[in-house]
Order: sequence, then C-alpha cells, then structure tokens
Amino acid sequence: MDEINHNILYRPSLGDKKLALLLDPEKADLNALPLSSDSHPDFIFVGGSTGGDTTPFVRALREKLSIVNCQLSIILFPGSAAQFTPEADAILYLSLLSGDNPEYLVSQQIKSARRIHTSSVEVIPTAYILIDGGVETSTMRVTGTKPLNPSNAEGIQTIIDTSIAAELMGKQAIYLEAGSGAKTPVSPDIIREVRKNTSVTLIVGGGIRTPEAMQAAYSAGADIVVIGNHFESHPEDLNSFLTAKRSYSAAVLQCSGPTGEAGPSEQRSDDSRFMRLALQEAYKAQDAQEIPIGCVIVSDNRVIGRGHNLTETLADVTAHAEIQAITAASQTLGGKYLPDATLYVTVEPCPMCAGAIGWAQIKRIVYGAPDPKRGYQTYAPRAFHPKATVTSGILEEECRSLIQEFFKSKR
Repeated sequence: MDEINHNILYRPSLGDKKLALLLDPEKADLNALPLSSDSHPDFIFVGGSTGGDTTPFVRALREKLSIVNCQLSIILFPGSAAQFTPEADAILYLSLLSGDNPEYLVSQQIKSARRIHTSSVEVIPTAYILIDGGVETSTMRVTGTKPLNPSNAEGIQTIIDTSIAAELMGKQAIYLEAGSGAKTPVSPDIIREVRKNTSVTLIVGGGIRTPEAMQAAYSAGADIVVIGNHFESHPEDLNSFLTAKRSYSAAVLQCSGPTGEAGPSEQRSDDSRFMRLALQEAYKAQDAQEIPIGCVIVSDNRVIGRGHNLTETLADVTAHAEIQAITAASQTLGGKYLPDATLYVTVEPCPMCAGAIGWAQIKRIVYGAPDPKRGYQTYAPRAFHPKATVTSGILEEECRSLIQEFFKSKR
C-alpha cells in the first residue's frame, strides 16, 4: 500500500485523529498561512467547486512548504476533471453519491481516469456526501443537486443508507460535507450514526469554525476533520486548532490504558479496522436492548464470523458475542478449531468465553475495554490456548463509553 493511502485509510485509530487544511486555488493566500516544520496540519487538500488546472497552485504550494521546511502530502479534492494535476501526491477520487447528477457520479471520473491512471498520484476512492448546512453552497450550484436533509428521521436514515452503500460499493473513505461557509457543521449525531454503521475512514468538513467543534467531530467518530473557509478568513487560528487537536489526542491516549502486545504500527492499524467491525456488532446489541458487546473473527484478513450479545433475545446466559462469533466462524470453515484466526471483541472476555476461545484454539485475541470485575484475567488468566497472544486497548475509549452509557441509561 502506498504511504498516503496507508496514512489516510489505516492509520486513524483511538488517538490518531487527523486535521486537513483545504485550500481553494481561487481564494487561498499562501503567504498568509502560518506553516512551519513544528506547526502544521496533517494533510493539505487542494481544490474547489470551480476552477481549472491546479498545477500552478500546487507548484507554488510545494515551494512554500519547502521554504518553511514542512513535509506535507498535497491531496487533490477536485471539483472536476480539469483540476487534476500529476504534481499532487494523491487524489480523493470523489463520487457525489448524495446527488443524482451522473456528471458528478461517474462522468467527471471517466474524463480524468486515463491521466490519473498513467500518473504516480495515489488514488483514494471516496464517497462524497453533501449534508444540508443551512446555506446554498457552490457544490449545490455547480452540480445542480440538493444536499441530504438531517432534520428528520427519514433524512437521517438516507444519510446512513448512502454511507452504507458507499462502503458496499468499495469506497475506501466517506466524506461528509456540510459545504463551504455552512452555517452549521455536520452534527455529531450524524457522524456517530455513520461511524456506527460503516468501518471505512470518515472525513468530515464544512462549517467547522472552532476547536471545540473539531473535537466534537473527533469524539463522534470522525477520523479526519477538514477546515478551509474559516482559515481563509482567519489563518492565524490554525495554531489554536493544532493545539486543540494535540490536547484531544493526548487526553484520549491517556485514558486508553495499556496496549498489550501492540506489535508494529501496521498491525495496530488493522486491529483498529477490525475492532470497528466489532463495534458495529456491539451497536446491534444495543439496538436490541442487549449489553452492547460485539465480536468478529478474522482469518487471512477476511471476517469469517460475527456476533453480538443475544442473552435476552434468546433467553440464554451463554449467548455472548464471542460464542456467537465462534459458532459462525466454525460454520464458515467447516471445522471446530480456529488455529489461524484472530478474535476481536469490544470488551475483555469473561471466563466462559475465554474457555471457549481456548477450546477453539484461536491464536490471537484482541479486545478493547478491560473488565476488571468479570473479565477472564481476574478469574481464569490461563484459559486461552498456551500459544495464544493477547492485545488490549484497541479503540478502548469507544468500547468503554458504549458500555458505560448503556448501564447509565438502565439506572
């Protein structure tokens, strides 16, 4: 996998949130940007709803970055095929799934396909979903499409369904966009619902004007927050956003606890990705009024079993998430042993589940939040197979918060 794809698609995890600066070549003043080797965003996106060849701007931007000794990836955020330049590092290959204009669903992509294919620019297939931000945006005017409306249950469900469809179609990122100059950003509730139902990288932009709004997006599940219009008017605010981002990451990581045998960064990135799928199962349990614990089992980078708590639904005290997933995985492979599998579960397994995991000979166990009261480490620390390895703390805060909020609601 190429470096930028790796950084955008697989690096985002518990405390590894990203900030992207969006520059419109027709509006941005490069001289006003307070960039330095010690103070800069994670990425720079270049593009806009109008305009043509971005090559001169990208060259000027690269020169600016060189002068201030700042090594940043320049990623195209194109409004049309005309904005592609082979001098960028990567491109968000956007498809406007929230609209019904074929020109921006696929036609502009076809027009640029050959040039992109023959270049060295990394490609990130991205679903572009426009959310109503309270103003008419340039994207609406150019594409002739309407944003999705989050003000009612039907509109929210459409946003969720569109996001699910994006992942099913193979998009590697979802960009929720309120639009340049939006009165209101994409709400944390919408971000949270999309995060619950998808596992790809989630990018959020439009209408974010304060560090607090950025942090709210992160807390709701955004992996990358994009800010453009605000920095055009207030470039001096960049440092306050960067400080807030570092504070957020430090606070989250401080709460995350030990990470067990985390291994190399790429392994941890894959762990975060699959733990997202386990969290999706946990949310299914929550929706069914079950204790929200979810589990997936993976072999050869493929999910072979899924499960979530069903003790109330089935009136069965043994119907834990891990048991459901082990049963499903065994049926998938046609055998009772899973020696090449990794089990991901949102909460530390209980002694019963640890025993089942041991009997299934699962070689690696990854869990999110610890359970000091009922977890296997308290009662059965040797229940797993002797050769099994354990990694803990993956997306711990999200896993813990889900459980805590559930029990608070029951008190």
